[in-house]
This record gives sequence, structure tokens and C-alpha cells, in this order.
Amino acid sequence: MKTKPILLLLIGSMTPLCTLHPQSRDTLHGDEVHPIREVVVTGTRSETDLRHLPMTISVVGRAQIESRRQPSLLPTLAEQVPGLFITGRGLMGYGVSTGAAGQMTLRGIGNGNEAGNPTTGLLVLIDGHPQYMGLMGHPIADAYQSMLADRVEVVRGPASVLYGSNAMGGVINIVTRKMREDGVRTAIRAGYGSYNTLQTEATNRVKAGRFTSVATLSYNRTDGHRRDMAFDQYGGYVKLGYELGEAWDVWADVNVTHFDAENPGTVQAPIYDNDSHITRGMTSFALRNDYGTTSGALSFFYNWGRHKINDGYSAGETPPDYRFNSRDRMLGVSWYQSATLFRGNRLTAGVDYQRFGGKAWNRYIDGQPDRTTADETMDEVAGYVDFRQTLADWLTLDAGIRIDRHSHVGTEWIPQGGLSFRLPRDAQIKAMASKGFRFPTIREMYMFPPQNPDLKPERLMSYELSYSQRLLRGALSYGVALYCIDGENMIMRVPVDGRPMNVNTGKVRNCGVEAEIAWAIDAAWSVSANYSWLHMKYPVVAAPEHKLYAGARFSRGRWNASTGIQYVRNLYTSVSPDTTDSFVLWNADVSFRLTQWLELFARGENLLAQRYEINAGYPMPKATALGGVNIHF
Repeated sequence: MKTKPILLLLIGSMTPLCTLHPQSRDTLHGDEVHPIREVVVTGTRSETDLRHLPMTISVVGRAQIESRRQPSLLPTLAEQVPGLFITGRGLMGYGVSTGAAGQMTLRGIGNGNEAGNPTTGLLVLIDGHPQYMGLMGHPIADAYQSMLADRVEVVRGPASVLYGSNAMGGVINIVTRKMREDGVRTAIRAGYGSYNTLQTEATNRVKAGRFTSVATLSYNRTDGHRRDMAFDQYGGYVKLGYELGEAWDVWADVNVTHFDAENPGTVQAPIYDNDSHITRGMTSFALRNDYGTTSGALSFFYNWGRHKINDGYSAGETPPDYRFNSRDRMLGVSWYQSATLFRGNRLTAGVDYQRFGGKAWNRYIDGQPDRTTADETMDEVAGYVDFRQTLADWLTLDAGIRIDRHSHVGTEWIPQGGLSFRLPRDAQIKAMASKGFRFPTIREMYMFPPQNPDLKPERLMSYELSYSQRLLRGALSYGVALYCIDGENMIMRVPVDGRPMNVNTGKVRNCGVEAEIAWAIDAAWSVSANYSWLHMKYPVVAAPEHKLYAGARFSRGRWNASTGIQYVRNLYTSVSPDTTDSFVLWNADVSFRLTQWLELFARGENLLAQRYEINAGYPMPKATALGGVNIHF
């Protein structure tokens, strides 16, 4: 890979104002305590002051998630995180397979270079555990529900040193909820709105001494704004925790969701009976320790899925005589330990093991024998070390390396390094160079006509510099970021001997700017905005050239209100040929607390009734509304 020296001035990610911590175990010096602005776990595995890390990390807190009242986390993340874009096709639900939405790009990385590619270059985590379909290698967008999240941490840039394959564009880490104070809390929300849309959720949280639990159920449905675009989903999540002592605790959780999604096809080429019935599950167990100078965890996770899909048919065609079926699984064990060896030092070492795969087959409705299309299992094992050293009160060095071994592809080395400069008046400059990579998926190597078992890993290098500052005792924060990404070996479908084949031939040349600002004006009013500009030499779908979001929140007495405007310009909806769209969306929410336990709310989206498309051929709904109640006791 050819790379050029790059000088960038980046005002890095502005840390949200809603989460402030008085102190952290991971401080500038091993024997001192310093006030901090934000503690994150995604950048180093252990809790760390964000000021010490050279990468840019955005944090979306529980208050922001609840204020949007969306069953899915993804619309909120797309608004709040600069550089992140997520496709949609309707009022609710993303679906899978043909015509699916939920494709994610971060700084133009995520979907590969071709329309219709799934998201394989951006990794979704739940409490640090990877979440993707074992056969296809991509996240299932409808599985990431708001009921799970206490907060979401987004690393904007490669995170492959800590998280391996698929983290080449960044990671979205969903940190699950827990109860912090003794007692019992129950919340119920129900809403009804446009196109016969129903949203419901019930949550119970308990903390009794050393024991804590969270249990959540949800049911959501809509008829959709087009014929044959209904979506129906129900799910549940349970998390249990117990403090074994002052330094040890144990956690276990399980999450299951099922959804039925209809796809009507594009308006130009409708599809009939294209229905998906998807069940996804996740469970994990973790044993954690925290002695202050050293902390770590041993965890086990297991993800599974069952997919049944009718591919449907177009006008004039014969309905298919089969149904696509698949079962996939992914299990893993992860261990890490972080320790302060001497003054100003933090060393993290870890080992990851994953085994993933599954079986896919066509089941014929006339009783013919099933035809297996894939039955594969792969393994990955990796070890990594991350070293962080405070060289002076104003300078921290971070360096890491990972070696990752894939059972079918081989071994990959992944380095990264960065510097954090702390300046007067609560300002900071960060510099970062990191490698990202992705192993080819089972789908790309062994499924469907373009398969190629000889594929190699995709690779990229990312360079960024950042500057950020807090003023007015933290009430005002701002930042700007510039970056360049240079990648090769991108997997593309090209003709070989007259037939399509997956080949490592694509490239990435992306540069961009990101900016954020937030101001807590007083106890009632706050405003925030973020902007991203992206230049791609080799365009990809679901990556706009310009994305701007500006929002305001008001809270006084019994009233709470928020509103936001999102501007998207030159969004690639197709790259063969190049097709772009631009639009402005205005959303608003308002709530009124009738009693201590009862609250009424209303939400309006696309209030300007914009006509626009994100997936080519799938017009989005015009203005919609939803109202309902929140009950707390």
C-alpha cells in the first residue's frame, strides 16, 4: 500500500455534556486523581479517560437515546455521530437480503465499493463482543434496539488492534444497561402513529445489595408507507449481575429478537412475496476484576440466527419453487488484563478466539430434497498488546499491535500509534495512525456465483489529527477533525472468463473533515451541531459528501422538547451509474409530565414532507407522526 505523509488539523470528537465523572482509576499518573470529562471502554477495553486516547470517539448517552423514542438505535446514531451514515427504506425496519436497508458507512468505509454490498467493514459490538451473521459476515441492523443501550460508543476510524477483522472503518459498541442505585424501577412506553405504526416497550430494573438485574420486552409493528412493506418485531433482553467482592463481579445476559419484513422492491421494478422471517439471539457471560492499578475480564459469548426468506418474483415471472434457509452461529472467548506497571503507564494485553459459520440451503416447496449452498465453519485466534505512557503532564504516547490468525486465509499483523497533547485552557491535540483490515467472509469465499476461495484480506491505513476544547467550565465544547484513508485489496465483483468473480482489486482514497459543537446554555436550554465532509476518489453507496445535523433541547418543569434538522447532500444511492440525492429533514419531539408516574409524548418526523431516496428506487415516507404515553414507577 502506498501512503503519503499527511499533515492534518483535526478538531476531534467533542465529548457529550450529559455524562460527567468526578474521577477515574485510569488517570494521568498512577498515584494521582484528576477530574475527567468522559470515561469510555471501547478505545482500550478498560475504563479510560477519553483525554488519554489518540483516537476520536463519539458517545451517545441514554438521555439522547430516550429523547428520540425510536425502537432502533440506528436513527439516533446517524444524527449524533459525524461521518456515520445508515441507510433506510421506510418508517420502521431495515430487513435483510434483496432490497434491505441498514447499510452503515463511517468515513466512507463499511459497504465496499459496490451497490448492494452488506456492511462488512464496520464492526458492531455489544459490550465489546462482535455481532455479525456467521455466514454473511455483516451486522443485522434490526437487532440493535434502543432497549439494550445505556450508551453507545463509536470509534471513528480503524479499531482493528483491539477488535480485529471488520473493524477497519471503526466500531459501534453498545454498552448495555444496568441499575446503579438500590431499588426497583419499572418503565412502560406505548405509542401509535402514521401507517398503523405501534411501538411498545416495558423495562424492569432491580438492584438489591450486590445483585442487579435488567429485563426488557418490546413489540413494534407498522403497515409501512408502501403496499407490501409491513414490518413486525418482538424481542426481549435479560441481564443479571452480582458483585462477588470489592474487586470482582460477574455478569450474564441474553437477547432474542424475531422480525418479519416485507420488501415491495423498487418502484420501477416491484417484487411480489419477497418476505423474510428472521430470528437472532445473543448470550454472554463475563467475570470481571478491578483493583484500580489492574483490571480485566474473561468473557464468553455466543450468537445465533435462523433465517427463512422467500426471494419473491417480478411481474411476468414464475414464483420461486424454493425458500432460502440458513442457520448461523458465532462463539468466542475473550480475555484481557490492563495494568499500571509504573508511573504514568497503562499496559493492556489480551487474547481473542472466535469460531463462526453455519449452513445455508434451499428448501423446495414441492418436496424435492434440500439443496445445500454452504456448510462452512472458520476460526480466528488473535493476541494484542496496547501500551500507553504519559511522558509529561501534557503528552501521552499510545502504541499497539495485534497478530490475527484466520484458519482459511492466514495471518495478519495490525499496528497503530498515536499521541495526545494536552494544552492550556482545557484544549487538546491528538495524532493517530492506524491500520484496519477485514478477512473475507464465508459468503464471499464459498457462497453464490461470484465466490472465490482464494481471497485475501482487505487492508487500509488511516491518518488523522484532532483538536478539541472545552470552555465555560465545560458548558461549551467544540472540535474539528480531518483524516485521510488509503486502502487496497477491496473485494469487488469483476468478470473473469466471462463470469463474475470476487477479486481483491478495489481501492480506497478517502479524505474528510468532521466538526462538532455543543453548548449547555442554562439549566433549560442546550444546543448542539455536527458536520462532516467526505471526498471519495472511488465512491461507495450510503456515503454522503456533506452531512449536517443541528439540534436544540428544552427542559423546564413538566415540559421537555427537542428538535433537529439534518441536511444531507450528494448521497450516493447508486454507483453504477453514479446517482446522488440531497434532502433536508426536520424532526421534533415534545413531552408533558401529567403526574410523577405518567407522561404524554408526541413525535413528528420529516415535517417538511421531503421527497427523497436513500436506497435507490425506495422513496422514503413524507411527514409522519406518533404519540403515546410513558409510565414510570
